[in-house]
Amino acid sequence: MSFISTIRAASAALVVCATAAAAETPVLRAAVLEYGTVNWELDSIKHHGFDTANGFQLEVQGMAGGPAAKVAFQGGEADVIVSDWLWVARQRAEGKDFIFIPYSKAVGALMVSGDSPATSLEDMKGKKIGIAGGPLDKSWLILQAYADKMHSMDLAGETEQVFGAPPLIFKTALQGETDGAINFWHFLAKMEAGGMKPLITVDTAARELGLDPETPLLGYVMRGEMLRDHPELVNGMAAASRATKDLLATDDAEWDRLRPRMKAKTDAQFDALKAGFRAGIPANAPVDEDAAARMLALMADLGGEKLIGSATTLPEGVFVQPGS
Repeated sequence: MSFISTIRAASAALVVCATAAAAETPVLRAAVLEYGTVNWELDSIKHHGFDTANGFQLEVQGMAGGPAAKVAFQGGEADVIVSDWLWVARQRAEGKDFIFIPYSKAVGALMVSGDSPATSLEDMKGKKIGIAGGPLDKSWLILQAYADKMHSMDLAGETEQVFGAPPLIFKTALQGETDGAINFWHFLAKMEAGGMKPLITVDTAARELGLDPETPLLGYVMRGEMLRDHPELVNGMAAASRATKDLLATDDAEWDRLRPRMKAKTDAQFDALKAGFRAGIPANAPVDEDAAARMLALMADLGGEKLIGSATTLPEGVFVQPGS
């Protein structure tokens, strides 16, 4: 065999081996909101090979919205989605074997204009509040409970609410069309960068209500059968997420690489988004299930069956993470 033929044969063998190795690497399909902040973490997972280093290949499917992602997941077209653990608890209470890997503890706030004279929720009486997420938004419910406890105030009854999509609430708040706004954390970061300020944070309200703000609300949702049959994949996803969080917590250069994905229009927005993401990184420790149970009980009391279905107590097996 000639030298060239030998090289070609060797190259062909390497291609076959590489193809076979790729074929043997399990694929995890993540269905997430196409422009959601979770894409920053997923981008870093893939860019740095944290998926393959942990025994799987991550495949990201952009979805139009959270409901579409849930439909894909429940229909078997996705292996991973992002949702809150209250939804997972509800599904487990209804017999669906879903599990939750903590992703973020980021929570919201009630934002007001930088020159607003308001100093407490009492000052919002008769005012208009824009709320993203609808009447059952968890931040809105917690603030209602806080207003009742601290001010004997019916926050929903003594204010006017305007519900809308997060971008609309963001826009109307900055334009002064509402007196205050509750939005998802990344919009709140942009609002603060735009000159607004928090009147009361959900973190503060949660502490006053005896809840633990360290409880991560959002997480990666997977199937319990995968944990039973392929625990290495569930643990691999958790490990890849943690490695990426450790990187994003300390490496400003990685944020510079991600900046085009973040849609930050100003340096102030960029800095606020970076700081907000970092503040939302949960501890690398087991979730306090007693604290989660208290939150679930409060949500059951405030949101009822429309929010948490029949999950009035915390079902077993919701939380999965290294060390738990």
